[in-house]
Amino acid sequence: MSLPAPSADALAASHALQHRIAADIARHGGAIPFASFMEQALYAPDLGYYSGGAAKLGKDGDFTTAPEMSPLFGAALAQVAAAIMAQSAPHILEFGAGTGKLARDVLTELAAQGVTVERYAIVELSGELRARQQEALRDFPQVTWLDGIPERFDGVILGNEVLDAMPVHLVMKTDDGWRELHVTVADGRFAYQPAPLPPVLAAQLASQVPEADQLPPGYVTELHGTACGFMGSVGALLARGKGAAILLDYGFPGHEFYHPDRATGTLMCHYRHHAHDDPFYLPGLQDITAHVDFTAMALAAQDAGADVIAYMSQATFLLGAGIGELLLRTDPADAMRYLPQANAVHKLLSPAEMGELFKVLVVGKDVELPAALAASDRAHRL
Repeated sequence: MSLPAPSADALAASHALQHRIAADIARHGGAIPFASFMEQALYAPDLGYYSGGAAKLGKDGDFTTAPEMSPLFGAALAQVAAAIMAQSAPHILEFGAGTGKLARDVLTELAAQGVTVERYAIVELSGELRARQQEALRDFPQVTWLDGIPERFDGVILGNEVLDAMPVHLVMKTDDGWRELHVTVADGRFAYQPAPLPPVLAAQLASQVPEADQLPPGYVTELHGTACGFMGSVGALLARGKGAAILLDYGFPGHEFYHPDRATGTLMCHYRHHAHDDPFYLPGLQDITAHVDFTAMALAAQDAGADVIAYMSQATFLLGAGIGELLLRTDPADAMRYLPQANAVHKLLSPAEMGELFKVLVVGKDVELPAALAASDRAHRL
């Protein structure tokens, strides 16, 4: 691959993480599940991608998210948040708040509407991102940071591109049945090694992958145990209270996710705005993600007591939330201001950009979406 060279300090940090992971592999008899490798590559203290100090988002980082493209993304989410809070409580809980821009845009729009948010809590695992959030949100005294999921919550939960960064197990269909892919060290490099499928993953495979036995030998895919556990926790939290969670991410329903043509899985890596599929490249310096199985996410929340309120494409959600009307707050005759915003909205909505690949799942308890969004629900496609 032809990718930008890291700095000497970044390379040294990656080498330190590689040694740490290799030592863990040795302690476990020569191989560890890919999920364990991915967790360490992303979250190992001080060295993992999200726990280290490198910039993640924006032009100096590795990728750009929707809130970074336009404040209208957050403004549109604020319309839906206001409707849900009116039925529950004036509280927002955001997981993985990035640079803090989404929180700032949501709070700014709500304040402009005269909607009070008594508390905006953020759960953030990255120390570097938490510091950026604290700087970006210093003018909003209602913002607080939590180290984990609270015991009870009423209001709106937001999660933009959170599920895709949770560790996944890799499994492969062989002539002898399904195997889990572990990570070993071969010739000084990380490599895959097939291993027997543990009972817990076999059960997950049976429930998560439609017609798994019909898929061809060599087929590789992901099982989303961590994300399902997270959605179970969110579902249980909402079942004890009143409100809704809005999860935005890229992915598919189960019947599309495990299509025979998607034979190499969905694992993707992002490094300095380059996308590739090698998770062993410079661990700690690149993001590692997998597309989301939204059927599995919806079922996990539902099994924990929440209701599946809606599922739709990002384009449908943003249009129903009024992003078109929000764009027209800027006079189209003012080309210098209008065109950049219009271009950003096009990227958020276009089927060729983020509009169709990104989906929105809404789960909750005892609340309803605004009529324009409720009419667009496609949860039956899950």
